[in-house]
Amino acid sequence: MSTLHRGDTTLGEVFIHGVGHFHPENRIDNAFLASLDIGTDDAWIMERVGIRSRRTVLPLEYIRTTKNAQPQLAAAASMYTNAQTGAAAARMALARSGLAPSDIGLVIAGGCSPQHSIPAEACRIAAELGIQATAYDVNSACSSFAVQVHQLQQMRPSALPDYVLVVNVENTTRTVDYRDRRTAVLWGDGSAAAVLSARVPAPVRVTRSVVHSDPAGWNKVVIPAGGHFVQDGRAVQGFAIRKSVATITSLASHLERDRSELLFIGHQANLMMLDAVRERAGISPDRHLHNVEEFGNCGAAGAPGVLSQRWDDLPPACEIALVVVGSGLTWAGLLIDVRRPS
Repeated sequence: MSTLHRGDTTLGEVFIHGVGHFHPENRIDNAFLASLDIGTDDAWIMERVGIRSRRTVLPLEYIRTTKNAQPQLAAAASMYTNAQTGAAAARMALARSGLAPSDIGLVIAGGCSPQHSIPAEACRIAAELGIQATAYDVNSACSSFAVQVHQLQQMRPSALPDYVLVVNVENTTRTVDYRDRRTAVLWGDGSAAAVLSARVPAPVRVTRSVVHSDPAGWNKVVIPAGGHFVQDGRAVQGFAIRKSVATITSLASHLERDRSELLFIGHQANLMMLDAVRERAGISPDRHLHNVEEFGNCGAAGAPGVLSQRWDDLPPACEIALVVVGSGLTWAGLLIDVRRPS
């Protein structure tokens, strides 16, 4: 896709007015996973995925006693609904934007683990927030946030309201089989939200977006209806590294600053994958923003969640490559330009 030159806000730019995040309080650390007697311990986990802890909407005692062997029962055991956690992240995004729910004219949601087939997750989140506006889902698994922004960037600003709320809710531990150490060590729950506009300028803007898919790989990462998360870990890891590096390279060809100043936020799948991407892309450790070691793989909420956690600490002038990969197989990226008063 093409974008117009800087200064022309009529097409091709999406402004980010505020972002938010939420993680439930229940913490799954590596000692807890070792206590499940599934053949894992802290050393095994840190060597393979570099994750120390994760959060979950499930009570820890429920995981301990059932190991979530029947995932269709997990929703009833949960401490929060998806609407509640999505709304919590959205309230932070709205507060940072200086806006009220009544200012929102469109709500878009999506991710790996919607709680209902129908209605749209966006409708339930909007209802939780008291928003009376059009609401629908755009799902692309872990790539959802970038795909949602990409869709908005393709639309005529005149076709959009002043403010759009995008929410990614991921309470995916409900689908985790805690008898399987390969997947039990990965997932954490989290939600992220962003208030966006193609009409009202802000100091932070998306200047470029890219989205690609390889549908032949649809079966590499799957959560069947009512079932457990499954993936071809080796194939997905290699895919994630290759496509993330390629997407960074593509976005970097449009930088307005030196490549060495680029900040990188990747799909928070695991720290080993992210470090491999960073090294191959030639990004120094101090330019890499991540939280996977403390919160696990939060799916579509992972990368925007990092952006939210670092929102107040971003340099006043910088560019960020936000790169995500997901089931589908799909990979996507956003080039984010920050120009705040210093």
